Amino acid sequence: MNKKYNNNNDKNILVLSDNERIKQESNFLRGTIAQNLDNNLTGGFNTEDAQLIRFHGMYQQDDRDVRVERANQKLEPLINMMLRCRLPGGVIMPAQWLAIDDFSEKYTLYGTIRLTTRQTFQLHGLLKPNLKNVHRLLNELGLDSIATAGDVNRNVICTANPMESTLHHQVWELAKSISSYLLPKSNAYAEIWLDSKKTESTDSEPILSATYLPRKFKIAIAIPPINDVDVHANDLSFIAIRGDNTDQIIGFNVLVGGGLAMTYGDTTTYPRKASEFGYISTKDVLKIAETVVTIQRDWGNRSDRKHAKTKYTLDRVGVTTFKSEVERRSGVTFHPIHPYVFTDRGDRFGWVQGIDDYWHLTLFIENGRISNNNPRKLLKHGIAEVAQIHSGSFRLTANQNLIISGVSKDNKLMVESTLRKYGVINDDITPQRKASMACVAFPTCPLAMAEAERFLPKFITKIENIMSKYRLEKDAIILRVTGCPNSCARAMLSEIGLTGRSIGRYNLYLGGNNIGTRIPRLYKENITENDILNILDMTISRWAQERNNHESYGDYVVRSGIVHAVINSEKDFYDE
Repeated sequence: MNKKYNNNNDKNILVLSDNERIKQESNFLRGTIAQNLDNNLTGGFNTEDAQLIRFHGMYQQDDRDVRVERANQKLEPLINMMLRCRLPGGVIMPAQWLAIDDFSEKYTLYGTIRLTTRQTFQLHGLLKPNLKNVHRLLNELGLDSIATAGDVNRNVICTANPMESTLHHQVWELAKSISSYLLPKSNAYAEIWLDSKKTESTDSEPILSATYLPRKFKIAIAIPPINDVDVHANDLSFIAIRGDNTDQIIGFNVLVGGGLAMTYGDTTTYPRKASEFGYISTKDVLKIAETVVTIQRDWGNRSDRKHAKTKYTLDRVGVTTFKSEVERRSGVTFHPIHPYVFTDRGDRFGWVQGIDDYWHLTLFIENGRISNNNPRKLLKHGIAEVAQIHSGSFRLTANQNLIISGVSKDNKLMVESTLRKYGVINDDITPQRKASMACVAFPTCPLAMAEAERFLPKFITKIENIMSKYRLEKDAIILRVTGCPNSCARAMLSEIGLTGRSIGRYNLYLGGNNIGTRIPRLYKENITENDILNILDMTISRWAQERNNHESYGDYVVRSGIVHAVINSEKDFYDE
């Protein structure tokens, strides 16, 4: 480990965070998880194992809606686990979906499936006695949850645009290759959850090291002109470049150092756009991915987890130094960036015909929550019934939506009629609602300061009324809400971003753009929903009257001076 880059000071004294000790002493992620599983006196794990199960794809949570009530009854909080599947590129087969759907209905507290912005699904409300069962099920289905949390490379995401079927297959295969290549090599997952034979002390982690990465690491692959994976939110992004033959990808532009989380009150933390490093050929993708990961492994800050992400390493050592080290270690020279343009980043809803002549149906899933809680919209029943008759695949998008992919012309009517029967397809969903999303927040996320998923639907109805008042029903503003400043719903790449401060109060950010290449600026801090609606009514009214042609809301509020554009977030994100 290169001590030169492990601290933010010049004293060269390394004081590791306690997470580093936990990882070092974990025996390659085993800890005492197996022993904790047999402890029936509590529904949870001890403090150290609660950190280690993240590397196995789970977070320990409790139901915050009943926390006070249980405390008054002298009961332990309703501890349960959230499990996140590893699903590179977001492709899942109907048979796999049906098995997951059935398990969620029978063995989770909430009976739902949650699609995420990392192009996979989460199960909330897993009790400790059912944990081995869910991992065994995943294994039987050819799936797992390895490295979907913790200080490792997370689920690799890629463009899900159904019209580009041939190109999508190429980037999906690449996403799977990157994911497999960067997985932890420890046998701990198989030993603990699948009762695999214990290995001797021969574990090694040639890429990740015995203490793994300083913090989580995210990778995305985009196919212009669609930026549906928000490339600037990732530690490492590959932007596909087509050859003269539009059905073939010849190489990738490489972007490094994106990340959106920050800490309230700490101006040394900030969201950051990724930096362009250059162009590489397709054959060098795995080598570059490994090299960027290992540099972050060696140079990342292991003393202060608030500054441990790749973006802070890049800003601390400098883009030029980091890029030169990538070239030196990999033996790959970056060529100048190939021109590329993003024109949109939303999902293409409804039926589209791919270049392979199969049809693809993109369904709007509000906040990614698939349930039967609304009797007029039985999402779980409808999607499960389609899964029983569908011979193609499902694609999960990075915007929390679902694509029924690879439908033959003969089966289109049957698929659509099934979904309409259960209210899954709704022709009255506005562009504004489709352009909005939220993180989970309450009641399950322990970090949530305010509501997000449960807040957004009614809030969007109020925004729809404002849009209608100014005759903007056909327009949309990228709007995202997160329950805390970690920006799991990527609020820091939206035109309107809300981040929770406390129950019923949010920070309001304005001025991102609709293609995801500009970070918004704080407009008002710690304000109520009514305050937010009054501000948005005023700014949307001005936008309707003063915009140039089809100028987006985010571009308008910057041009008009309502907010100043964030140019370099390390230096000017907190400027007034």
